[in-house]
Amino acid sequence: MQKKRVAIQGIRASFHEEAAFKFFGTDIETIECESFKKTCEVLKNKQADYVVMAIENSIAGSLLPNYTLLREYNFSIVGEVYLAIQLHLLALPGVKFEDVKYVQSHPIAIRQCSDFFEEFPHLQVVESSDTAACAKKIREENLTDTVAIANLLAAKLYDLEVMERRIESNKKNFTRFLILANKPLENVEVNKASLSFQVGNSVGSLADVLNIFASHKINLSKIQSMPVLGKRNEYNFYVDIEWKNQADYDSAIRQVLKHTINFTIMGEYLKNDKV
Repeated sequence: MQKKRVAIQGIRASFHEEAAFKFFGTDIETIECESFKKTCEVLKNKQADYVVMAIENSIAGSLLPNYTLLREYNFSIVGEVYLAIQLHLLALPGVKFEDVKYVQSHPIAIRQCSDFFEEFPHLQVVESSDTAACAKKIREENLTDTVAIANLLAAKLYDLEVMERRIESNKKNFTRFLILANKPLENVEVNKASLSFQVGNSVGSLADVLNIFASHKINLSKIQSMPVLGKRNEYNFYVDIEWKNQADYDSAIRQVLKHTINFTIMGEYLKNDKV
């Protein structure tokens, strides 16, 4: 049986690959991509079966450019996975902390370890495009004066020692990832959906839509707005909804269609929010 081909932004042992492992298991073929747009191109050209794409972080917030990609490429969201972001200081075996001069990592990972850097102000911070790439560089270039901030997957893959564990400032840090495919999965259980739509620029137009969901016992778990490109005072709304009764959901969608413009069901899938 052929392995699932999963495209990720970044390289192996990044948080995106860790999320892919959590969702699909480790028996997959990881396709490394230098950008989120590249992951979409790979999926569009059928060089991958799925994309794992970060969409929000509990500290950094929503990744707004990725909402634009979702709309642009019109893929189906077929799943989600939440990953606890645990950051560790990784070094070559035998390196002592007093010999370290440089710390490399992704800018967001660096910001999430601000308390650690306040404690050790002599460390020079170097920003990079990917947490795992920093770990890989230390191994390949045999850097004895540099440490990386990355996950345990990177420590294992690139044979590095964990010099300091859990250096992130907020221990309740998690990222939500979406699982994307070219078309919806068939015959699968669903209880959550991601929708996008616009509403008319009149008093209560958005409230009308939200009230329809409420009256059908549909839980609105997220709402995100983004300006429509080139239009003043027009917005795309992205919402995530959850339900217990499929008939309630079906009825709500039929009614919402009458109150919205450019309504799109971006995906229907199974809620999967365990960290």
